[in-house]
Amino acid sequence: MILPGQLIIIVVFMLISWIIGSQLKSKFRRYSQIPVYYGITGKEVAEKMLRDHDIHDVSVISVQGELTDHYNPANKTINLSPDVYYGNSISAAAVAAHETGHAIQHAHAYSFLQFRSALVPLQNISGKIMNIIFIAMFFGAFAFQSLVSFDLALMVIIACYTIFTLFAFVTLPVEINASKRALAWLNNSGITTNQTHDKAQDALKWAAYTYVVAALSSLAMLLYYIMIFLGRRR
Repeated sequence: MILPGQLIIIVVFMLISWIIGSQLKSKFRRYSQIPVYYGITGKEVAEKMLRDHDIHDVSVISVQGELTDHYNPANKTINLSPDVYYGNSISAAAVAAHETGHAIQHAHAYSFLQFRSALVPLQNISGKIMNIIFIAMFFGAFAFQSLVSFDLALMVIIACYTIFTLFAFVTLPVEINASKRALAWLNNSGITTNQTHDKAQDALKWAAYTYVVAALSSLAMLLYYIMIFLGRRR
């Protein structure tokens, strides 16, 4: 069962996410037509950035999909989508350098990255609990107060959304810092020039907006359920 207010929040943020996602894809397509100065691929960008930071235990691999790029701290791999892995454009260089920025954070024990990693198990458990609760709500389980009270369910939902929101907001400095590292290195290494650096910065800026929307969406849902709970306590 989805409550009316919850549905409004979901629809509003889905619309915002779609707009930002469309703009992000448009930016990346546009900047994928602009070659980097040295003509090196995203894979080579990542490998060079790792060497320049004296990191030799991280692998750069290709994964399927579009904008599926990520760093996996569990096996120390920088996973790049084909367009980034093989591409020699501003978009490819910016994304590859950003994901390498996460590898550098990991190597230097960046505090926010460590905190976010510590939250991952709680995030996963909270997700499973939320699935159980919403399935129970769908079948009307909380209509039977003798089983589980609706107030108790609300408290569990609030606790789960607190974890989601904390994770989302901790992610913001992690992503922003990775982009700062990437842009500084791209500029210092000469891979971006005065004519192209602002384009790499613009691409990463729009990528960061997706995390901002996710954080605000989670916060909105948390506040919504808190208001419902407080309203029932009056």
